Amino acid sequence: MMKGQYNTTNTKASLSPNRTSLKTLFDLDSNNEIEEILSMISYCTSTKTLIDPSEFPSQQEKKGNMLSQLLTILRNTKKCIHVSQILLSPLMEMISTNLFRSLPPSSKPYSSFSSLITLDSDFPDEEDPISKLSRIWSHLQIVYDILMRLITNIDPHTLSSYINHHFLANLLNLFQSEDPRERESLKNIYHRIYSRFTFHRSFMRKSMNDEFLNYVFEMERHCGIGELLEIWGSIINGFTVPLKEEHKLFLMRVLIPLHKTKGMQGYHRQLAYCVSQFVQKEPVLGGVVVRGILKYWPLTNCQKQVLLIGELEDLVENIDPDQYRKLALPFCAQITRCINSWNSQVAERALYVWNNEHFVKMASMAIEEVFPMVVEGMEKNLKWHWNKNVQLLTQDVKLMLQEMDPILYSKCLDETQERESKALLADINRKEKWDRIEMAADNKTKTTTKSNYGFLHHQSQPPYICV
Repeated sequence: MMKGQYNTTNTKASLSPNRTSLKTLFDLDSNNEIEEILSMISYCTSTKTLIDPSEFPSQQEKKGNMLSQLLTILRNTKKCIHVSQILLSPLMEMISTNLFRSLPPSSKPYSSFSSLITLDSDFPDEEDPISKLSRIWSHLQIVYDILMRLITNIDPHTLSSYINHHFLANLLNLFQSEDPRERESLKNIYHRIYSRFTFHRSFMRKSMNDEFLNYVFEMERHCGIGELLEIWGSIINGFTVPLKEEHKLFLMRVLIPLHKTKGMQGYHRQLAYCVSQFVQKEPVLGGVVVRGILKYWPLTNCQKQVLLIGELEDLVENIDPDQYRKLALPFCAQITRCINSWNSQVAERALYVWNNEHFVKMASMAIEEVFPMVVEGMEKNLKWHWNKNVQLLTQDVKLMLQEMDPILYSKCLDETQERESKALLADINRKEKWDRIEMAADNKTKTTTKSNYGFLHHQSQPPYICV
């Protein structure tokens, strides 16, 4: 072997990653720069609440500047970098120390309308909780960006010893934060981990399912259900057909019970999207979903009723037509009950369902069973409903039903009138019976009073008269 060739080989060996004590990071050229980064990481590992008056503003500002410098170094990296334990371990420790903290108690009492706190929430007589959280967020935002950079640029197997089950469980707990900006960052990071760390997918799905079930059956308060459902919507979109039994059980045991919670309005859009994805992939599941929603139908919450009516209408378009006949009666029965609701918004939304051609097709497939119930509901609205708009919409639906089957509609109308007359006659007979009972009771009371008075009067007379 020639000398020149030997020197070249030796030079390549000296540059080999296996022979280098510290792998290349952030395009650094000297150990001094590495020591400087380690010093910044060490300082940032100490937490600053930004609320404690004992903390000097200069300390808070210094930590913010150092976090920004670390993020700048990561952003300026031009190559796919392999991070050594010397820098990766302190970085992950710094991230864990800053993110995994005890969340403050809720600043807003539970509301049945929504369990979420949004940026436009009104808190009269109180400081906006988002403004309180913004002080901490100025640091947290940078830490989340650093974590996202590491997850995106570093090989998952290199990070596997740091992003483990314990790390993911702590990350999932942070979804209960009231700050929507933090939940948005968590959503992006958690979804990125799911897409890149394939060996953690099963654990992450199970952890999110446990979080949903705990919310439904235990605490009924969670700020991050909507964000978790958005992650699931992307996951469901990637499911292959036919669906696995595990995924069908998730639909039946987790997604459908989420319709019954008090705070459903806060995440209904994401929930409806997840459910519709299942039905689009396997239309046969439409029957299970419709029956499940009807099972958890709210009785007094009108806003939830309006949302669920819209969800059912959207589901009809994707349900397998072979199930139309089985679902027509329970579906139309619930819509008719909503049509007779005294809440005008619920009644109007239910009447608009009759404009959906898929729903009309479903009803027509069981017209003999559906029409008597629907006709009776229409006649009740026309006679008794207080809202004029509801009465006008009811009249339009009535004309449409008469065009569908005039003979059957007339027959059902006669039967409805006959039932009403019988019910009226039964009420009259019942009232007459009660009148006779009351009269007999009054007569008996009067007779008893007179006999008691005579007895008492006789007992009150003295047996002897003194002279």
